Amino acid sequence: MAMARRKLLQSRQVGSLLLFLCVSVGGEATIRYSVAEEMESGSFVANVAKDLGLEIGKLAARGARLVSEGNKLHFRLHRKTGDLFVKEKLDRESLCGKADPCVLHFEIVLVEPLQSFRAEVRVFDINDNAPIFPNKEPVLKIPESTPLGSRFPLQSAQDLDVGLNGLQNYTLSANAYFHLHTRFRSHGPKYAELVLDRPLDREEHPAVNLTITAVDGGSPPKSGTAHIRVEVLDVNDHVPQFSRLVYRAQVPENSANGSLVAAVTATDLDEGSNQRITYSLAQNPEAILQTFQIDPETGEVRLRGPLDFEAMETYDIDIQATDGGGLSAHSKVLVEVVDVNDNPPEVTVSSVSSPLPEDSPLQTVVALFSIRDRDVRVGGKITCFLREDLPFAVKPTFRNAYSLVTDRGLDREEVSGYNITLVAMDTGPPNLSTETVIEVLISDINDNPPLFREDSYILTVRENNSPAVFIGKVHAEDLDLGENAQITYSLLPPKSGDLSVFAYISINSDNGKLYALRTMDYEAIQDFQFVIKATDGGFPSLSSQVTVRVVVLDDNDNRPMILYPLQNGTLPCNDLVPRSAEAGYLVTKVVAVDGDSGQNSWLSYNLFKATDPGLFSVQQQNGEIRTLRQISERDPMMQKLIILVQDHGQPVLSTTASLNILLVEGFSEPYLQFRDPSKHPAMVNPSTKYLVISLAVLSFLFLLSVTVIFLIHICQKIKYREKITIQEHFYDDCNFPNHLVPGGANGSLSQPCPYEMCSATGTSTSEFRFLKRFMPNFPFPHGTGKVKTEAGSSVPLGSLD
Repeated sequence: MAMARRKLLQSRQVGSLLLFLCVSVGGEATIRYSVAEEMESGSFVANVAKDLGLEIGKLAARGARLVSEGNKLHFRLHRKTGDLFVKEKLDRESLCGKADPCVLHFEIVLVEPLQSFRAEVRVFDINDNAPIFPNKEPVLKIPESTPLGSRFPLQSAQDLDVGLNGLQNYTLSANAYFHLHTRFRSHGPKYAELVLDRPLDREEHPAVNLTITAVDGGSPPKSGTAHIRVEVLDVNDHVPQFSRLVYRAQVPENSANGSLVAAVTATDLDEGSNQRITYSLAQNPEAILQTFQIDPETGEVRLRGPLDFEAMETYDIDIQATDGGGLSAHSKVLVEVVDVNDNPPEVTVSSVSSPLPEDSPLQTVVALFSIRDRDVRVGGKITCFLREDLPFAVKPTFRNAYSLVTDRGLDREEVSGYNITLVAMDTGPPNLSTETVIEVLISDINDNPPLFREDSYILTVRENNSPAVFIGKVHAEDLDLGENAQITYSLLPPKSGDLSVFAYISINSDNGKLYALRTMDYEAIQDFQFVIKATDGGFPSLSSQVTVRVVVLDDNDNRPMILYPLQNGTLPCNDLVPRSAEAGYLVTKVVAVDGDSGQNSWLSYNLFKATDPGLFSVQQQNGEIRTLRQISERDPMMQKLIILVQDHGQPVLSTTASLNILLVEGFSEPYLQFRDPSKHPAMVNPSTKYLVISLAVLSFLFLLSVTVIFLIHICQKIKYREKITIQEHFYDDCNFPNHLVPGGANGSLSQPCPYEMCSATGTSTSEFRFLKRFMPNFPFPHGTGKVKTEAGSSVPLGSLD
């Protein structure tokens, strides 16, 4: 009944240990929990949200996660409820070995905003391991002359549990020769010694069989046994004696294998084989046997494996000296491991915010990390810094935890990302350091407007172009990325509100190419300008503007127009020249203009045909007609001249002017009414009459066709001019400006201009006034005016080449 109550009490204690959670927040903001080992996967540990003072659901909203200092997480966090569960069954022995207490460290990281909390869970031991003897059937050889009270150390039992659950006591089976005495090591498990109570007699009992039991302190307790065989040896009078009972040595942890630890010596007063001593490492734990070795002849203890101060600081080694007769003595070697700075600092990065917006404010947390140095007694203080000069800084948070924050402004257009090298260095000696690279990308924001390559653009287009012809391109660049760098081009309406520019120009919004929407006429418009806006695709969008000026280049598309003499075909244009005129006499002057500009409007005058080519000459630059020689009596009274007027364009365009010159003795009214004798013959042949009638009918039909075509062309020209909306005005009294006139399309002036023709009297030095007013630059479209030739037919102006 008592045993049942004890088991029930122990069961309740274990249950209470599994359900009890100890949570405390220390001065360093560390959350502490407790849990028993061997808890099943999914066992509840604690509610983290409640301990952090957060509402249910906040952990999920802030992207909470667990980060372990090692590579393995032993717990699982339910972010919706904040409950912390065991991820897998915990084995304290495999996690911490003999270390007590066994504490598992991890961090609770909240991503948005970035925040970290340190937490630790202490794993309590349960009695799940029984004591075990490495050698279950050891053999002891004891001489029969061994004095009473002699002690014989036995091998220690190994129990992986700690505390009360570890090895507590040994018991020995009932026998007549020995009793058991338990001893404690300064470092290591308890061990037992056999104490001889009764003299041995090999002849009576050559061997004694014993059973030793190791018992732990668990509830219920667990035990392990080993069967000891004691062989009684024949008499050996002297036992080896060590020079010291305890040998002490200090060995640096970075000592190489084979390094000498200590040298033990023992002597035996016997002779012969009984005096020969052999050294061995007897009754030592397996960890000592793997780390040390002893020369059986010399007694030199040397390293067999590496030392690690962080794993074991001291070793208690049992040395056995055995003579040739089987007698043995024992001594100890206490080895103190000297810590050296052989572990560089360890950097654990728990969280990184990447990519990082380039407009992040100063002191923005970029990463969280912690630093640990396993050399606790050497190395001194750990310093953490950045290897390069970057816009970041290391900021300590608590104990060995740090945060990486922004220290200066970021600009993705200058640097799109950083490889930040963290250097953690101890103070040695020697100084050991660890470098950890954190990659942080910089994300783009729309902070750069589009920029045009030029401050302004000047484009050219030749008149009479085809509609939709490509005339040029504007280009802007944006230093941003993605949508922030996608540029859209558009035309801005003029500030005056005149939207006529949209009838001339179109722009491709994707690539900035400009196209002429209609045919340009230099005589109507010489240049115009507009503003183009480039807008990126960011939010909010940024833009810039540039002014574009389009210059219309002139083509030679207007023939010269004769202003004087009039070529209207109604009356013959006659000029009177006295027969007394001498050579060089100024007869008249041909005046012509060209609607083009530049070289296309430069005119030259030439005598194309004449009744007497040797009588008159034409000045090529100004169109003055002068006599070449003295007029004689033999020269005919009627002189007909055809003057060819040409411009200097490519191709050359020309027109002709016809005039009649009468050679008279003096100026009088009858001469003004003079008719050409060639047009009034005395007698008309009947066949000639019919021929003239036929030619007149054909001429009438031709004139009618030309008139219809001319009217259609005029209507189209008027519609075209109305779209362009070009306003040009003349001054009063025929004082023309340098602009074009709307009425120029039909070859006439916008208002009648009076001209005076004065006969030239006197010599060639007399003044000849032929025009009161002169318009130097009067445009005509292609073949829109008409003049009558000498034959009386109507021909388009400019076609008389």
